[in-house]
Amino acid sequence: MLTFADILAARERIRGGVLETPCSPSPALSEHLNCEIWCKLELLQRTGSFKERGARNALLSLSDAERKRGVIAASAGNHALALAWHGTSLGIPVTVVMPRFAPLVKQANCRRYGAHVELRGESFGEAKAFADEVAVQQGLRYIHGYDDPEIIAGAGTIGLEIVEQCPGFDTVIVPVGGAGLLAGVSLAVKELQPQSRIVGVEPAATPCFARAQAEGHSVPVENQPTLADGLSVPRTGSLAFEIARPRLDRLVVVSEADIALAIVRLMEWEKMVVEGAGAASLAAVLRGKMPEIQGKKVVLLLCGGNIDLSLLPRLIDTALIVDGRLARFTATISDRPGGLARLANLLAEVGVSVQEIDHDREFSGPNVAAVNVCCTVETRDGEQIAELYRALTAAGIRHFAHQATGDSN
Repeated sequence: MLTFADILAARERIRGGVLETPCSPSPALSEHLNCEIWCKLELLQRTGSFKERGARNALLSLSDAERKRGVIAASAGNHALALAWHGTSLGIPVTVVMPRFAPLVKQANCRRYGAHVELRGESFGEAKAFADEVAVQQGLRYIHGYDDPEIIAGAGTIGLEIVEQCPGFDTVIVPVGGAGLLAGVSLAVKELQPQSRIVGVEPAATPCFARAQAEGHSVPVENQPTLADGLSVPRTGSLAFEIARPRLDRLVVVSEADIALAIVRLMEWEKMVVEGAGAASLAAVLRGKMPEIQGKKVVLLLCGGNIDLSLLPRLIDTALIVDGRLARFTATISDRPGGLARLANLLAEVGVSVQEIDHDREFSGPNVAAVNVCCTVETRDGEQIAELYRALTAAGIRHFAHQATGDSN
């Protein structure tokens, strides 16, 4: 079993090769959430995530023979980037096996950092199976992304820094995927400040740790797609689970809507772009999910910033809908001159901003004097949306609101 001494040794091993990231107070988040929020900014690492700590620690722990032969790992993202970068800086050959769905930018960056990239399989499990075969055939050390002792010890150095940088904190909120980060941070924090609370947060789409808690051990889980792709793994790490389980005070499960809103909140309030896995820590406290932290000193671990830019427009729209700042409705209006003007005047009186209006004559029914129009409007908040619908009703304009798909609770 991993010990606190292993984390201390990892810190000395990686010192100078990995950034000691800031843990900074956030006046904006604190004001909105009614507690004292501090953010541990692991997204500032060179490759954009906390994974660098474990990757460098694992690479520096290799024997001379292992360094010469090289290492291999299966990863769709941040672990691959971290190994590629630090493998090149240390002169150690790195092979990364990525599933075919891995984002193109991460594939390109792994190659740019000097790794040999193999695209295999349609899932992480298939990619790992291939990596295991190659490791045996070529005598390469396989470095697990979240269940390797050196990886967990490297992640644990974050806990050491949090205790030093944020004295007197009450709670640390840690995103949970395979639980290597949770295991390392909880081991370090509970050793140094045992009265502190450790809260884990995982997406409802990938409930690996919750399932492991229910079963008492790591079990395979069939995951759904999630904005927090960095937390989507086939199962919690066995070693990581055994370390984290007795040290975890609470596990919070968040929806995709929660994660989307957290990403946008960080853009607006902190002026930073955080990937879904990193924003999960904030998602756990938004919309009153953790009333027990009111007035407390809380550290959010923002563990990565490698967001897929192609997802941003849809993600932002999702968050605005959840936040009551974007609405869509269909109204039936007169198809004669002045019908659309009457609707436009009503929208102006309510004070909403029109983003798009589409006429639908084909499916408006047999009344040729009427037409359906689908309107997308920007609003101030949920109360203004309700005011808009009341105004439409009072004006005798038949309408129905479109509901966003997905869980927004």
